[in-house]
Amino acid sequence: MPSRRMERVNELLLREIARYVLENQEPETGLLTFTAVDTTDDLMEAKVFYSVLGSDAEKARAAESLDRMRSDITRAMRRLESLKRFPHLHFVYDDTPSHAARVHALIEKTHQEGGSPQTPPSAG
Repeated sequence: MPSRRMERVNELLLREIARYVLENQEPETGLLTFTAVDTTDDLMEAKVFYSVLGSDAEKARAAESLDRMRSDITRAMRRLESLKRFPHLHFVYDDTPSHAARVHALIEKTHQEGGSPQTPPSAG
């Protein structure tokens, strides 16, 4: 579990990276959301987790766009005086939101069809 200091660093990076990308992203990248940042203790590397609401083509364009923006993001983040160094960013697609949406849709479909999960009879 990350220390409180690393949690604050991760939150700061998440907020600032999301802000920068929102202001500078290409319009055809779909709805891009950053879900988390996980920075190594030495601040050398950071995984930036993101999701995209859109087609497979929009997801691919978002990944390409983030790769192209990596050096610009790094330059823009150097102004963060609270960090002694800025980590190398690794963008990682997070499909948790799409999985959650599918599970929610299946639950809704079950309720609309009037079905409810049947509980197995109790042994006894």
